[in-house]
Formats: sequence, C-alpha cells, structure tokens
Amino acid sequence: MDQTQQLVERFEEHRPRLRMVAYRMLGSLSEADDAVQETWLRASRADTSRVENPGGWLTTVVGRVCLDLLRARTARREEPLDMRVADPVAGGADGADPEHDAVLADSVGRALLVVLDTLAPAERIAYVLHDMFAVPFDDIAPVVGRNPAAARKLASRARRRVRTPPSVPHPDPRRQREAVEAFLAATRAGDFDGLLAVLDPDVEVRADAAAAPAGAPRRVRGAAAVAEQALTYSKQAGHARLALVNGAPGIVVSSHGRPVTVIAFTIHNRRIHTIDILADPARLHLLELAVLT
Repeated sequence: MDQTQQLVERFEEHRPRLRMVAYRMLGSLSEADDAVQETWLRASRADTSRVENPGGWLTTVVGRVCLDLLRARTARREEPLDMRVADPVAGGADGADPEHDAVLADSVGRALLVVLDTLAPAERIAYVLHDMFAVPFDDIAPVVGRNPAAARKLASRARRRVRTPPSVPHPDPRRQREAVEAFLAATRAGDFDGLLAVLDPDVEVRADAAAAPAGAPRRVRGAAAVAEQALTYSKQAGHARLALVNGAPGIVVSSHGRPVTVIAFTIHNRRIHTIDILADPARLHLLELAVLT
C-alpha cells in the first residue's frame, strides 16, 4: 500500500471526529464540512511520513482551518459573533448517516454553542481542542500562534465563560419537553399569561437574518417582549411540531412538507432561558428532522 492510500484510509478513519471538532468550533454543519475538506487538501499536500499520531495531527490541522474561518467571519463583520445562530444538529429519522449521528451523539447542546459563539476565535479554538478533545497545550500553541502558557490562559478564560450559569440546560429531557410543549400550546392558544409562566424573566430570542422580517429585531430580551413576539406567530404555530434538536426537544415549522423554521431551546430551572430561531433555507436543507409524537 503506497503512502497516498494510507493517508486516505487514515483520514476517512478520523473524518467523524474531525467533523465533530469543526462543528463545535464553527457552529455550522456546512462550514464544518468545508473545514474537513480543506483539512484533507492540506493533509494531501503535506509530508506525513514522520507523523506518528495521525489523529492528533489531523485535529490540529482542522483547528488551524477553523481558526482561519472564525477570523475571516469576524473580519467580514457580517454580524457580531454573539448574534450568529449556530446550526442545530437535528435527530435523523432513520440513522442512515453515521457521521451525522456521531455529531448528534456527541453534541454539545444549544446552550454551550451559544456561549462558544461569544468567545474570541483563539479562545474558542484553545477551549474546544483542549477541554473537549484532550489536545495538549504544546500542540495547541502553534495553532493559535502562542506559547503553551498563553494557550492555557486562553482556554482558562474560555472555561470561565462557559461554566457561568445559566449556560447549562436542564438535564431532565422530560421536563425540557414539558417546557417546550407548554410554550407551543400557549402560542397556539394566544395565551400571554401561559407564555409568561414558561419563560424565564430574562429569556432571550436570537434569530438568524432569514427568520427576522426586514427591520425587525433579531434579538429580543425579557419575558413580556418574547411572549408578545410569540403571539404574532400564533397562526403559524398550527404548522409547528416538536422535534429533536441537538438531542433535546425543539420545534420545527413546516410548509408543504418542508421545514421552514427550526427553533431550539435551552431550559434552566424548568423555564425557557434561550430561544434560537433558524430559517435560512441554505442551512435548513442540510438537516434531517425527527418529529416527536
């Protein structure tokens, strides 16, 4: 077997892990796939004859690719980092895509993705590589262009942000589902008080550009404001169904059998703390949705 064939086999062996790394860093399934493809291109042009740990080496390569993408995203300033709605990982209905299922099974959850999106690119890379994938700081340092001690500080700062409550969602799936069901029922019924009962006083809605009509705010804070916004969509709520989003109950709104909006929730103390709304058709068509009954 020649060196090229060996590299192909090793890369395919590690592809699911690389996709998970890229998704956690970028919060976008399509960008994660692009990052994995770019990682392959860089790997195929490199001299790998002295690489003793292919998995670790490929992980650092995809880390560099993702850092470049994050920095480019920031430089374009198309939207602030904390306003980017990350792609949800929705449950596949038939389990036909092992790579997709691997991302879902090891999903970080919506709450953590929201926090990760507020980190500076180098902080996010250092935290994801070290805390989530156990990459040593000696290997992370050249990726972020720092020495190991500085890379450790980047991860430490990120860790403090990530661990600040209420970033951790409620761990009980049954209570998560109850909260989402109550939200959907109150929206359908036009029940303002019912919405207030299930919303955290400091609840925040974050919507992508496609989900917000021209001139409408993409971020809404406070239970009363969020409840009022929800009631404006009470008619569309009739087309909404519960679905698995990042392994937790969410909502999918469909039209003519196709999803037009995916809504993801984070729950804290039995109340909805964060609502993310994704309606970009280019991102929605990548999702396979499992509707809950």
